Amino acid sequence: MKSIMVNVPETVNLPVFDLSVYLAAKLYEDEILSAGQAALVANLSKRAFIELMGKYGVSPFSTKVEDILEDISNA
Repeated sequence: MKSIMVNVPETVNLPVFDLSVYLAAKLYEDEILSAGQAALVANLSKRAFIELMGKYGVSPFSTKVEDILEDISNA
């Protein structure tokens, strides 16, 4: 896994954990990362990551019609 350094203003009073989960959630929401990959970025289990998505305003469910139809056919 690659590492990056991010400069955050001193006025941002968020723990590093929240910043990493926020970044992972946004990358997941934008479909850049899968849930499993985003969980790795956030240093969480996949289940814990998905459970936290609501706190960050991200739905763990796909909104693509194709994905929904595929889920229905696999049910």
